Amino acid sequence: MKLNVLYNNHPEDVKKYDTQTLRDRFLVEQIFVKDEVSFSYSHHDRFIFGGVLPVDGPVVLPVTKDLGTNYFLERREMGIINVGGDGFIEVDGKRYDMVTQDGLYLSKGTKDVVFHSLDKSNPAKYWINSAPAHKELPNVHIPFKDAVPTPMGNDQSLNKRIIYKYLNPAVLETCQLQMGLTQLEDGNAWNTMPAHTHDRRMEVYFYFNLPQDGIVFHLMGKPEETRHIVMKNEQAVVSPSWSIHSGFATASYTFIWGMVGENQTYDDMDAIKTTDLK
Repeated sequence: MKLNVLYNNHPEDVKKYDTQTLRDRFLVEQIFVKDEVSFSYSHHDRFIFGGVLPVDGPVVLPVTKDLGTNYFLERREMGIINVGGDGFIEVDGKRYDMVTQDGLYLSKGTKDVVFHSLDKSNPAKYWINSAPAHKELPNVHIPFKDAVPTPMGNDQSLNKRIIYKYLNPAVLETCQLQMGLTQLEDGNAWNTMPAHTHDRRMEVYFYFNLPQDGIVFHLMGKPEETRHIVMKNEQAVVSPSWSIHSGFATASYTFIWGMVGENQTYDDMDAIKTTDLK
């Protein structure tokens, strides 16, 4: 397993970062590595995120000394969404079929996790979030049809989109981890604008379904001191709790958000007027 470590960043320090430093501190450019587990560990809330790409054979979630536990999910929970071809995941001997955009919640205490693809020419791509957990809960398969949709925005504001909630109290119980998938309608390019912060939760965005020559201008920073990071297809960015998290792209796209923190109240956010951004 490849584990990339990202440390906490003070907002006053971030104001002084140049482009490359911003990218080094917050952006993960390669998510999927053939036949490997490729994870990043953020010291913001000890959030782990990354990808698994099984091509030539199954990929096993490893035991790693980086966590100081006997197995990966001994003290953690995990959310998974498949953004590639069809596959399946074996969890403690039980098989969960995972077609495109299916989700899976794995509880603290889950020991054996093995990732599979059905077709190596169109392999599954498992996007994964993991957070510390305090109790065991049922493992739950979340087909795309069972994710809770919430339409948002409009064509006039270029932000017409549907938010699909997977790991959310409306769907299932978790310890703290929330995950969802947001699809922008054709001809729309903004996400999460007007912007907001939520000091009570940090977040990670994973952008995908962009054309290979497309880019996202991901906005971050305190509302009065914004910065941007240029991102490409299948890249991820960390958003500390003090930062806005919004983006505008050269084409329509999809992104997955994952959150952890003090509560699981999706609408608990501090809205920011567009005219107040700087």
